Amino acid sequence: MNHEFLLNLLSLSVSHQSLSRSVLISFFPSLLCYCPCIPRFCSHVMKEMIETERIYVDELLSVLLGYRAEMDNPSLSNILPSVLRNKKEELFGNLPEIYKFHSRIFLQDLESCLETPERVGARFLERKENFQVYERYCQNKPRSDALWRQCSDSAFIQECKKKLDHKLGLDSYLLKPVQRLTKYQLLLKELLKHSSNSQYASELQGALNAMLDLLKSVNDSMHQIAITGYEGELSDLGRVLMQGSFNVWINHRKGPTRMKDMARFKPMQRHLFLHERALLFCKKREESGEARDRTASYSFKHCLMMSAVGITENVKGDVKKFEIWYNGKEEVYVVQAATVDVKTAWLTEIRKILNNQQKIDKGSYTAFPFLLISVLNSELVCLNEICRV
Repeated sequence: MNHEFLLNLLSLSVSHQSLSRSVLISFFPSLLCYCPCIPRFCSHVMKEMIETERIYVDELLSVLLGYRAEMDNPSLSNILPSVLRNKKEELFGNLPEIYKFHSRIFLQDLESCLETPERVGARFLERKENFQVYERYCQNKPRSDALWRQCSDSAFIQECKKKLDHKLGLDSYLLKPVQRLTKYQLLLKELLKHSSNSQYASELQGALNAMLDLLKSVNDSMHQIAITGYEGELSDLGRVLMQGSFNVWINHRKGPTRMKDMARFKPMQRHLFLHERALLFCKKREESGEARDRTASYSFKHCLMMSAVGITENVKGDVKKFEIWYNGKEEVYVVQAATVDVKTAWLTEIRKILNNQQKIDKGSYTAFPFLLISVLNSELVCLNEICRV
């Protein structure tokens, strides 16, 4: 087909929005190689990313100077509510650390890609570790929100807002970091969509995956801080990899109940937290109070160390069930996921943990296999209590 005709169609889609440019490109991908519309579109997305980054940095600075620093202002001490005294870290979390990263490092990274938008994926990947500051910020967010509700109408907060001439309240600005992560992944998706034939597409895909993983990690960690009743340090269990609600049946090998009889019993509702080194079983509880103040908490029930865990991937009679067994099947937990996809995702992460343990502890074991896999039974178990030198 005449490429000049196709280019005219693309021009129409830009000026009149009557045609979907992405649809045309999907049928004629060769247009990506030389069509001027595509580089212009990527340049537009890159400019938006840079401009919104500058606004984001300015907004963070205004909050730090206009609210956080003012908590130490002697002239405002008489209207500073007692609930806010010595609570800067609780209200603002590690916002100064986030501001420092973006103002001194990442804004310059983005600006360096103004003429080469396709290279921005590499900048995200280079700063992947820096973005972990958001996990700490979001873990503190529930505490920050609770404190904000106690002081939102105070004279101090209102005076700071007036001085800054902010139309939005402080709570809206404290939400900006979470919104920024979401904005990054949306813009990266747009760049990737229009750079599918680019040699840098893999970097853009990697950057997008990193942002999506970070958003998931942030969400999981915000649930983790609501766990109550665990006597140890949750940080000792490693990062939260997965969390979610399941139906659970428990069978103790020494007990009278047989596995085939378990279906007759009502399952327990449990919220599971899969850490790098342990699996926690919790009971979800809704706190009483007004709807807007109501938050979920998770009452700790028991913990399985991953070093003694095995899995049976398929349970007869239900494709959504799998088994988690502990200490050589002394305890067996039949877990029912909401969907097959959820089950598959959890099994994938558990397998990764068991395989990673083999690599970590390789030097402490003989040549006997650390992982025993039974293909017939779809079972995977860590045998870290045997073959120790």
